[in-house]
Amino acid sequence: METILKVIGVETYLYLSALLFSIGVFGILLRRNAIIMFMSIEIMLNAVNLMLVAFSTFHQDASGQVFVFFSMAVAAAEVAVGLAILVSIFRNHGSIDIDKLKNLKG
Repeated sequence: METILKVIGVETYLYLSALLFSIGVFGILLRRNAIIMFMSIEIMLNAVNLMLVAFSTFHQDASGQVFVFFSMAVAAAEVAVGLAILVSIFRNHGSIDIDKLKNLKG
């Protein structure tokens, strides 16, 4: 029985990964909302994870999939800390617009 990767092909996954990464880059460059920028970074991370899984499955090596598993665990911790920081900034300044937060003073 053929795997889904062999039926679809690794190129399709790479194109999808490049598309997701591009969406993330444009989200960071075009939006000034911190939550949207944070989501764009997560989209970029997921694009890289998709590429790693595609290459790992193509080469029949599980080390890439294990790396993606740990990467997702670290990303979950990153999301928790990042959202906590954004909530704190919103409570203190009333906005999470990046342009308004440029002159933060410690």
